[in-house]
Amino acid sequence: MSDATRAPSIRRRLVGSALRRYRESLDYDLGVPARILECHPSKISRIETGQRGIRPKELRELLTEYGADAGARDALTAIARRTSDPGWRPGDDQVPGSAYVEFLDIEKAASAILAYAPVQVPRLLQTPDYARAVISADPDVPEHAEAAQAAAELARQQATLHEHRTGLTALIGEAALRQHVGSTEVTRAQLRYLADVSASCPDVSIRILPFAAGEYAGSSAGFSILQFSQVPSLGLIHVDGPAGGICLDTPATIAAYTRTFTHLQLVSLTRQESAARLSEGALVHEAARSYPGR
Repeated sequence: MSDATRAPSIRRRLVGSALRRYRESLDYDLGVPARILECHPSKISRIETGQRGIRPKELRELLTEYGADAGARDALTAIARRTSDPGWRPGDDQVPGSAYVEFLDIEKAASAILAYAPVQVPRLLQTPDYARAVISADPDVPEHAEAAQAAAELARQQATLHEHRTGLTALIGEAALRQHVGSTEVTRAQLRYLADVSASCPDVSIRILPFAAGEYAGSSAGFSILQFSQVPSLGLIHVDGPAGGICLDTPATIAAYTRTFTHLQLVSLTRQESAARLSEGALVHEAARSYPGR
């Protein structure tokens, strides 16, 4: 399929839109970057609209000419580059939906992640047994691929939270903490793990959205927002759903989801209140009582 008929990839759209904003902020026309890369202005236009990619060397040349700092150059180069690490990119038959696969690629360049999970614990905070139970219940994941996807999710956790130490703010609906996933012990172990993470990981903020929040407690599907402090104008949304969900990247959509996340934060328990509830084991004991004999 040619560039003219292929839908732009998410990473190409992000990089292209960033280059366009840099160029326009300097009041350059398409001829300026075309002269830098010694190409036709139509190539620059296709790069900026995401219709074609750009080589790392060319990307750095343009960003340097545009006055982007080293942090922005590194972030955009990382977004543009497709990783081949199997811990980040399981095979197509292991993770459904190209949107989620590409989201995982781009996530490693993010400086912060905002995650809203109304009915299940966020993937980045799931224990191995909890993750396996969730994956085995997903009709989009073939049985032979369940183990590989679970391993990929755990590798993602290790890379994101422990190696890169990306900041994570997770708003978890109370329904997610009460929902029975797998055996009773799987549920209890998951809640104990959340309590441990809340107490021991300064880069992770867990906030509980209580049932008392009323209509806010059931607001929208789960979603994640990637933020890039090196390039504040950039952002990426992943909305949970069948076949890997969808990714959204327009500025207006990012602003709308960020406002929604901020509103949900306002009606959530504070980080300290959430940590106290988890540490006291109130939800753990409630989960155990809710499923006697299981």
